[in-house]
Amino acid sequence: MLPQVQITHAHPTSRTPLHTISSPLRPPCKASEQIFLWRGVNSPPPSTIDNPVIQLIASRASCASLRDTASYGAGLRKFHLFCDIFSIPESNRLPASFELLHSFALWAPISVSVAQKYLSAIRAWHIAQGCLPPLSDVHHDRINWSLRGLENLQSSRRKPLRPPITLPMLTAIKDSLLLSDPFDACIWAMASCAFFGMMRFGEVAVSSRAAFTASKHLTRANAFFGFDLRSSPYARLDLPSAKTARAGEIQSVFLNEQGDLCPLAALHNLARIVPALGSDPLFSWRDVRGDIRPMAKVRALERINSILIGHGWGTSFGHSFRIGGASFYLAKKVDPEIVRIAGCWKSLAYETYIRAFEQISSQHMANASSL
Repeated sequence: MLPQVQITHAHPTSRTPLHTISSPLRPPCKASEQIFLWRGVNSPPPSTIDNPVIQLIASRASCASLRDTASYGAGLRKFHLFCDIFSIPESNRLPASFELLHSFALWAPISVSVAQKYLSAIRAWHIAQGCLPPLSDVHHDRINWSLRGLENLQSSRRKPLRPPITLPMLTAIKDSLLLSDPFDACIWAMASCAFFGMMRFGEVAVSSRAAFTASKHLTRANAFFGFDLRSSPYARLDLPSAKTARAGEIQSVFLNEQGDLCPLAALHNLARIVPALGSDPLFSWRDVRGDIRPMAKVRALERINSILIGHGWGTSFGHSFRIGGASFYLAKKVDPEIVRIAGCWKSLAYETYIRAFEQISSQHMANASSL
């Protein structure tokens, strides 16, 4: 049966937002007022007869035409930021040409839907300033054609290959942790098991403390130790729920001795530092009050990434351990079919990792002999 710890949260890196170049044409104001108070250098054509009462009515009607103008602020600000970056003269911003807005749509979007919202904001700005809508139906068709292409490109890369954890990284993680500390002991057991067991990080961590349930997550009772036919020690972790398992089917992860980075030793250390009941989470730690807590994924990755960043490796992801473990075994010339079965991969998904292996093979091969 097995055993938690405390971690210092890394402070997220703050980003300094980009700002538009200050201009008397764009006075500071609320986002809801920008489409009315931000102006251009060109005078719009008259939209009413030259009568002050009619013009006042038209102005008030324009301001009341939209119920929620605040939502247009982000799109309008983004448009002027784009124009500042690409040195677009004020005279070309209002009215804006199809070429300018097409270019903006290609540059700006976080997503296709966001690009369309930005264009709606610019359209509203034009109308509020007395200009004609800048895009015709034909123009919209052309821009939507490009946006559909962007959407297709994004969907084809929706799940990019994660950078793999390598042996030097795994060694640095262990050396940087205090294995007598409940939190760090849990982190190391998770990292070692996820790497050598080619486990998904969601199988060793939970999304939150309240999310833990024994019917879906590993408990201490799901960990077994024994000896195989060659009298070699091994551990078996029985997953009560797995991504590639049918409902009610248990998948097992098998772990073997691995020298200084051994997951069996990591599990035994966790059991010693964080003793717990069989119904408690397998990967758990004790807080300052002595309460058993499951390890949350975000806290585990915070701790791991603080170490990797400190060594100049950048940020890893939960899946990086699974990919790293598979490429390690391939470098050790383990039969790819054995690796696929051990990692419970569907064949098509597994082929992705085999293709990724060539990118990091030398990192593993240079260190595999040391184990």
